[in-house]
Amino acid sequence: QVQLVESGGGLVQPGGSLRLSCVASGIIFSINDMAWYRQAPGKERESVATISAGGRGDYADSVKGRFTISRDNANNTMHLQMNNLKPEDTAVYYCTANILSINVEPFNYWGQGTQVTVAS
Repeated sequence: QVQLVESGGGLVQPGGSLRLSCVASGIIFSINDMAWYRQAPGKERESVATISAGGRGDYADSVKGRFTISRDNANNTMHLQMNNLKPEDTAVYYCTANILSINVEPFNYWGQGTQVTVAS
């Protein structure tokens, strides 16, 4: 079956940077839209950035100018470059992707999440 695995989370000081990665594996025929979500304690899960199959990215207002989403279709991989991190960026970050596998219709898959903590 299809799996999404995030990596790259950790502890960083305010103003620092992290690069998150999400790798899709399994029987994959194609990947449509992909996205990064995050959920902070006591907060609703929110969309951080989305990227189309053609590479067009869209960002939440809170991260515009600081985060960059990208994808490598040849390796079924997505990245989120996070610069100038703030304490309010602290959350579990999840990747999601709409993937065509052995089913006749694409399906939305989710990773398990990776913790990002921004603190002094």
